Amino acid sequence: MSALVEINFDGIIGPSHNYAGLSLGNIASSTNAGETAYPREAALQGIAKMRHNLDLGLAQGFFMPLDRPNMAWLTHLGTTVATAEPHLRAAALSASSMWAANAATVSPAPDTIDGLCHLTVANLQTMPHRSHEWTGTLEQLRLAFANPDHFAVHAPVPPPFGDEGAANHMRVCASHDSAGIEIFVYGVSGGPFPARQHIEASKAVSRLNQTRSVLFVQQSEQAIAAGAFHNDVVAVANEHVLFTHEQAFEDSARVYQELRDRLPEAEIIEVPADKVGLKDAIASYLFNAQLVSLPGEGGMALILPTEAQANAPVWAYLQELIAGNGPIRRLCPVDVRQSMANGGGPACLRLRVVADPAKIDERFMATTQKLDEIAKTVAEYWPKSIDPDQLSDPDLIASIHEARTRLLDICRLSELDR
Repeated sequence: MSALVEINFDGIIGPSHNYAGLSLGNIASSTNAGETAYPREAALQGIAKMRHNLDLGLAQGFFMPLDRPNMAWLTHLGTTVATAEPHLRAAALSASSMWAANAATVSPAPDTIDGLCHLTVANLQTMPHRSHEWTGTLEQLRLAFANPDHFAVHAPVPPPFGDEGAANHMRVCASHDSAGIEIFVYGVSGGPFPARQHIEASKAVSRLNQTRSVLFVQQSEQAIAAGAFHNDVVAVANEHVLFTHEQAFEDSARVYQELRDRLPEAEIIEVPADKVGLKDAIASYLFNAQLVSLPGEGGMALILPTEAQANAPVWAYLQELIAGNGPIRRLCPVDVRQSMANGGGPACLRLRVVADPAKIDERFMATTQKLDEIAKTVAEYWPKSIDPDQLSDPDLIASIHEARTRLLDICRLSELDR
C-alpha cells in the first residue's frame, strides 16, 4: 500500500487580485467592493502560509493562477476587455481561482469503490465570475493527477445544478489513510442570498467519485442568510473530529447521531451560539481554519486567520478550547488579510488531497526552495496595487499576463500558457 498523507494544495494568488465585490452573499467581498487591492502582498501572504505548513511538517502543494482576463469567455459573450460592461470585465479578470477549496471535490482511494482517488472539478455555476474557472482548473488537475493507476479526474456536473467543490464537502475517518464517511453539505434556501450547493450536484459528485459511505446534510438556512455562503465558513472536519458551529446544519442532532453510529470514535466539537454567535464566527472565519493533524504526537492544530485572534469572543472560546483535554491542541494564526478582505480564509485557499505525494506530478509539490523562487517572481512581477477602475487599462492587462507567464516558466508549467 502506498503511503497516503493529506496534502494541502493552495491556490497561488494571481496578479489580477482585485476587490470588485462580485460574490453575492459573501459579506467580506461586498463590504470591500471598490477598495484598493494589493496583489503582490496577497500572493506573498499566501506563500508565507504555505511555508508555515511546511515548517509544521505538513505536505504542501500548489496550483497556478488561471489566465486572466479570460479572453475566450469574453469572446463567447461577444465582447472584449476594452468594450465589456464593467461587471463582465471584472468577472473576466477575477482571481477567485486562488480559493482552491472550490476547485474540486476529492474522494481518496480508501473511500472509493475502485480504489482510486477521484477528483470532480466544480462547475461554480452560481456566480458568473467563477463559472468560467473550471476549464483552467480541470487542465491543471489532469496534469497534477495524471497517473491513471492512482487517480481519476472528472469533468464538472452540468448546469443547472450548482457545485462549489470541497468548500461544501467534509470527510470524517479514523485516520487519513483509512476509509471515511464523506459528508456532502447542500443548501436549499438562504433568504436574501443564493444557496450555492445543490443536492443534485452533491449526489452526482458522489456517484462520479464512486464513494462508498456518504451522508447528505442540509446547511442551515440561518447560516446562509448570515453570510455562510459555503459550509466551510461554519464547519470543518479532520480525521475523527468535526468542529462545527451549533447553527451550521438544519438537523444537527441527526447528523451527529449518524456520524457516531457509523464511526463510534467520531468526536464532535460544537461551538455554542451563546459563546460565539454566527456573526462573529463568520466575521472571524473561525471555521474557515485549516484543521490539521500534526506529525507524531502533536495532536491537531487550527491554522487560523489573525482576524480570529482579534475577535474577543472567538479568541476567548479558543483559549478555553485548547485549555481542555480535547484533540485540538494548538492555535496557529496566519496573516491572509488580502484574501480575507475578499471573503476567503486559510481553508478557502487550499484543496485537501489524501494521496501518495510520489504519485503526483512533482511540479505541483512545494518545497522551501520552490516557494522562495515563486516569492521572488511575485515580488518582481505582481502588480503592487489594483483599483477596480483600472481593470480596463491595457498596461495593467499586459503586466498581469507577463507576471503569470514568468511564474509558469519558473515552475516548468509553460504548457498552461495558452
